[in-house]
Amino acid sequence: MTVHDGAPVFDVLDLAKRREKAGHIFELRVPRFVLDRGGIVVARGRSGCGKSTLLDLLAMTLEPSESGTFRFSPAENEKPVDVAGLWRRKQEGRASRLRGRYIGYVLQTGDLLPFLSVAENILLPLRLLAETNDRLMPLAERLEIDHLLKKMPSDLSVGERQRVAIGRALVHDPAVILADEPTASVDPVTADHVFRLLLDVARERGIALVVASHDWLRLDALGLPALEHRLGHDEGCVRSEFWN
Repeated sequence: MTVHDGAPVFDVLDLAKRREKAGHIFELRVPRFVLDRGGIVVARGRSGCGKSTLLDLLAMTLEPSESGTFRFSPAENEKPVDVAGLWRRKQEGRASRLRGRYIGYVLQTGDLLPFLSVAENILLPLRLLAETNDRLMPLAERLEIDHLLKKMPSDLSVGERQRVAIGRALVHDPAVILADEPTASVDPVTADHVFRLLLDVARERGIALVVASHDWLRLDALGLPALEHRLGHDEGCVRSEFWN
């Protein structure tokens, strides 16, 4: 199920993040980015080109250097949130609440909490939101990890940990999932399986998906739409741009 009703999930114009360290300057710019509800897009490029920075900006975990226009529409029939305005007004708490409720994040290492069981890791977003639902078992079955719910992360393979991380990103029914190199730590066969599961579940639930990856061949084989990307040097600054 893909949903395109109402305002886009992300509507970004002239967003930028600039970093300077030891005399080296890196600048990520997003001149234009629009993602429809239920849409899927890939940010691809070599390591160090700013893919993770892009996801952190979209996740509202990173304050932009230039905020331009950044609107986030987490649900149908709700007024889009002026995220750029939240940053200008120093309302980081509101951004954090939006992120916790409406965004799921999948990291390349899974990033599971080692002292929580698989079930507890998956349910963590609901615990932080003080919410409950009945999605755990159907979601675990769909991700083929229902037999692992009582195990600890140390008992899992890398591929299993990634599927648990996907379950954690999905359990609170977010508007969008941001996946940062979700298959970089697994073998090619497992990568295919994990990536297809992520795509299939996002499509089934009508959840928008932004994937950052340098696995170009796998993404091309799946026929996924990709952001335009340009990387260059300008007066001592490495500048990377992503747009659609």
